[in-house]
Amino acid sequence: MSPTKQIAIIPGDGIGKEVIPQAVKVIEASGAAVETAQFDWSADRYLVDGVTVPPDGFAMLARDFDAILLGAFGDPRIASNIHAKEILLGMRFKMDLYANVRPVRLLEAALCPLKGVEPKDVDFVVVRENTEGVYGDLGGVFKKGTPDEIATQEDINTRKGVERVIRYAFGCCELHTKQDGSPRHRVLMCDKSNAMTHAGGLWQRVFKEVSAEYPQIKAEHMYVDALCMQLVRDPRQFDVIVTNNMFGDIITDVAAALQGGLGMAASGNIHPGKTSMFEPVHGSAPPIAGKNVANPFGAILTAAMMLNHLGMGAEAQKIEAAVLEAVRQKKTTQDIGGSLGTREAGEWVAEKVSGRQT
Repeated sequence: MSPTKQIAIIPGDGIGKEVIPQAVKVIEASGAAVETAQFDWSADRYLVDGVTVPPDGFAMLARDFDAILLGAFGDPRIASNIHAKEILLGMRFKMDLYANVRPVRLLEAALCPLKGVEPKDVDFVVVRENTEGVYGDLGGVFKKGTPDEIATQEDINTRKGVERVIRYAFGCCELHTKQDGSPRHRVLMCDKSNAMTHAGGLWQRVFKEVSAEYPQIKAEHMYVDALCMQLVRDPRQFDVIVTNNMFGDIITDVAAALQGGLGMAASGNIHPGKTSMFEPVHGSAPPIAGKNVANPFGAILTAAMMLNHLGMGAEAQKIEAAVLEAVRQKKTTQDIGGSLGTREAGEWVAEKVSGRQT
């Protein structure tokens, strides 16, 4: 028997406070050998005591927990979004969670806006560099508020950062199969090296060098604008995509539309061998927060992704199968064709996972 895994639960803001409890409920229903601990890092706490991340917060997570399940951050009461930046981006940067992994899988043809596309046609993974690029907030403003104002935003790409995320993508392609069990064969690197010549040149050189170590995997390249076009033209051609922080952020939102929207999208922020963080792709969605209408399936599928990462493949498969059945039976929220609320959809999946729902 494997030892019980320790999971930190951080619901955060907005709909995160609604969907994460449903994901926890489903984890418990699966019988996974985990123990959870709740943390109130959020806008609510920041407005009370001004604390975003408690002292030693990230070190504590890395020391005491095997994984983190996080909801979403963002609250209109905090215009600066300082708590979101210090918690979410701080976690990614300070815990060095360098690979943002976003599987794009279509569960049911009816969820895809493209005609003639079946689940087998949308099954790829986007690996996004997660600790560099323009998200480091490096740059500045000169002569602010004048006609001569100058704003700079620096795009940071290190050899170490680029190489390790590209190597992760090839490892992902080599080790992880598609949903039907068939192997993956292709890694596509996405950039804009024809315009961003310095950063793009580094990505091009490193991709060529690393791909030579994997002769059994086909190495491909596409500019980001062409990739966005091809995603909605023919998603069948993609297997594993690796790209920088900003492009990964953008193309995974486009890709999420292929699987039924952001409410169906899961992600992990990974550092192999270290405590990693898992979060649904959607944001805090303030306009619908507290209304019991948010889709919990992205959070539930994220929980399954987390369990699989922790070596609990059987429990993860049970959860994924239950979500698929919920979609087929339309036991879902309104955004994907059902009539259930957030709680009711989560409870249906939990009962299915536990065996109480036939």
